[in-house]
Amino acid sequence: MRSISLSTWIAIALGIAAAIALGWAWVRNRKRVEAFLAEVVGELKKCAWPWEPQEKGARRYRELIDSTVVVAISSVMLAAVVTLADFLLVRVVGFVTRLHL
Repeated sequence: MRSISLSTWIAIALGIAAAIALGWAWVRNRKRVEAFLAEVVGELKKCAWPWEPQEKGARRYRELIDSTVVVAISSVMLAAVVTLADFLLVRVVGFVTRLHL
């Protein structure tokens, strides 16, 4: 039979301590946590979601998909601009620092 290492026992003890701490916090603040969660549910019901409930299939999520594609393309373009600027700055600074006046 394999013995359990000290680091495993420490991880188990920390996990148990965290569970006890969370349980204690839940018992002491249950009313506040329940009120917070009820408020979260109420606020989420007020949100305007990017789809129409009567639509079915992929058409239901068309605006969400379009927005995601725009963000992905914009992120790639921004990364390309930053990479190009970094490349050019490295070359310029390297050229300037190699000059001997």
